[in-house]
Amino acid sequence: MTKLFKYLRDVKGMVVLIIALLVIQAYCDLALPQYTSNIVDVGIQQGGIEYVAPEKMRPETFENLSCFLDDAQIQTLSASYDQDADGNYVLNTKKKETLEQLDEMLGAPMMLISSMEESGKMTMQSLKGMMASGKMTKDQVLKMKDQALSQMGDLQESMITQKAILFVKSEYEALGIDMGAYQTHYLLKSGGIMLLYTLVMVAAAILAGMLGSYSAAKIGRNLRSRIFQKVVSFSGNELDHFSTASLITRSTNDIQQVQMTTVMMLRFVIYAPILGIGGIIKVAGTRTGMGWIIGVSVGASILLVAALMSAAMPKFKKMQLLVDKLNLVSREILTGLPVIRAFSRERYEEKRFEKANKDLMSTQLFTNRIMTFMMPAMMLVMNCTTVLIVWMGAKGIDLGNLQVGDMMAFITYTMQIIMSFLMITMMSVMLPRAGVAAGRIDEVMQTPCSIQDKEKNADDKLSVCRGVLSFEDVSFHYPGAQENTLHHLTFTAEPGKTTAIIGSTGCGKSTLIHLIPRFYDVTGGRITLDGVDIRDLSQHKLRELLGFVPQKGMLFSGNIESNIKFAGEDTISDEAMVEAAGIAQAVEFIDSKPEQYKSRISEGGTNVSGGQKQRLSIARAIAKNPKVFLFDDSFSALDYKTDVVLRKALNEKVQDATVIIVAQRISTILHADQIIVLDEGRIVGMGNHEELLENCETYQEIAKSQLSEKELKGGRAS
Repeated sequence: MTKLFKYLRDVKGMVVLIIALLVIQAYCDLALPQYTSNIVDVGIQQGGIEYVAPEKMRPETFENLSCFLDDAQIQTLSASYDQDADGNYVLNTKKKETLEQLDEMLGAPMMLISSMEESGKMTMQSLKGMMASGKMTKDQVLKMKDQALSQMGDLQESMITQKAILFVKSEYEALGIDMGAYQTHYLLKSGGIMLLYTLVMVAAAILAGMLGSYSAAKIGRNLRSRIFQKVVSFSGNELDHFSTASLITRSTNDIQQVQMTTVMMLRFVIYAPILGIGGIIKVAGTRTGMGWIIGVSVGASILLVAALMSAAMPKFKKMQLLVDKLNLVSREILTGLPVIRAFSRERYEEKRFEKANKDLMSTQLFTNRIMTFMMPAMMLVMNCTTVLIVWMGAKGIDLGNLQVGDMMAFITYTMQIIMSFLMITMMSVMLPRAGVAAGRIDEVMQTPCSIQDKEKNADDKLSVCRGVLSFEDVSFHYPGAQENTLHHLTFTAEPGKTTAIIGSTGCGKSTLIHLIPRFYDVTGGRITLDGVDIRDLSQHKLRELLGFVPQKGMLFSGNIESNIKFAGEDTISDEAMVEAAGIAQAVEFIDSKPEQYKSRISEGGTNVSGGQKQRLSIARAIAKNPKVFLFDDSFSALDYKTDVVLRKALNEKVQDATVIIVAQRISTILHADQIIVLDEGRIVGMGNHEELLENCETYQEIAKSQLSEKELKGGRAS
């Protein structure tokens, strides 16, 4: 899973910006429940009166309240109010700390004054008279206040607040303030702030979503680019380790999984903890005494997710392997469709595809069935939590310890906390599969290339290359093989001469020629070009000097021109392209096409014949004008006449180049200057056609199986 976060380093600046936006979104989201609570508790129940400390009061009210305050409290009260022209006291501060201090200080005096007026036993006027005459001291008044508060017990805070709010209402009415308009103003102000928070939250969410999508797309693009560059740099050894279908899956489906999950991760995995932690902080500030409910809910959610993920995780790992297999089967069937039809194997291949398809489907169904329990179970936890909060909150409201708005805010905060876990739960469906996909991508990225360029190469030694290619006691075995495929090969191929390699199937001919461009590296001895070990050259420099024609002609989607100029459209002129096509005997069929060199070539060259494909592959190598030509049984699809004419034209063109031909047919290499005969990876004969007919038994057997008596006797003259 950590690999997913590693990919975020490519867009770390964007991630920081997204986190900042998500913090803003969470802040706004978490602010709304408190305003909802205030609208209910303050706006509706308290008539818009937010604080006990009056914004304005009459001089007599100021004096009445001062009777129940000590000297320090009176000093604080006096500092917080200024007198206007009418003599009324006006609040001069909006600091929350000061207002809360005043609320705590004035609540009890307001309650006592209201109670005295309601009971009628003692009025404030008589109390002040008694204090003025000395019948009652200030200390006695303060002691009376403390006794009244102690008699209230647990209801003290709730009763004080209610009585104080009523006191402030009556004071405002006495001052001629319209309480209906006052309440409306508070509701509109709170609603306006909530609307503003909502707009900021929506803007932050949209911007974070856009940046998240952009970041994920950039990560996907970078991963595709890196994995492609890595695969292109692989030698045959690494390509043998990964199947083609698996590499395609890793480059497409796996990266798509990572990209999709990254979008969700930047939106939810980061946002959920911010919202959850913020919700917990807010809940701690509500002082409802129901925090334990959140602990129970979160614990139940964690246990639920852990149980479901432990069952689903192994299947997520298996799923990507099954996608590989389905791609492999599909690719084989589509590629080999003509052969399948020729052997009437459609039903068998349909069953094979159906099995791979059903295996993937059953695994997906298993994981989906497990994950379908996730949402209902989480909703059950959320609903049970809500019911529990309402049950416990109703008791608190009944006892006067809790207000309706506080309970509503607590429910909302609790839902936000659980929702944050729900977001992570939703992501837990995608994260494991994306984690597996990231691991498969990383496996490709971390696979070391067995063929590497040296830090200090010898490219400058071949600024002018003649093309003398030498095998010096070369041996080779494939990775993991017990025995060598090639044994102690020593020979030299010179410029202006053709060196042919022939032997029975599986003797190592293609392996030998693949060592020259370093598709594999020798395991013993060395191969030199103009005396320089090819391992001391950069791969680019080495392959720049070679013209390779593979055993199976490979064309690329485009047109004939783009395929012949494959070595570089800037370096190969149209004249060189036409000349190469002429030497490869491809002009006739090219000119017969309406668009000639602009004629379309489909993927893999499926819209041209095997012989045409080989001739275009040969033309591609000739147009490059290399120092060394490598033909890996590249004339096998040509008829005898075309073969002869092509080789004659080729000999005239490449008089200064080294030519190495791997062939199955003796007729192809009959006129070679040097023929090397391989048998089980060893050189068993070397010389020209006549010499080998005389002294090489293996060559004689091959010749007798392919040539008539007249051709055998005619030798090179034929």
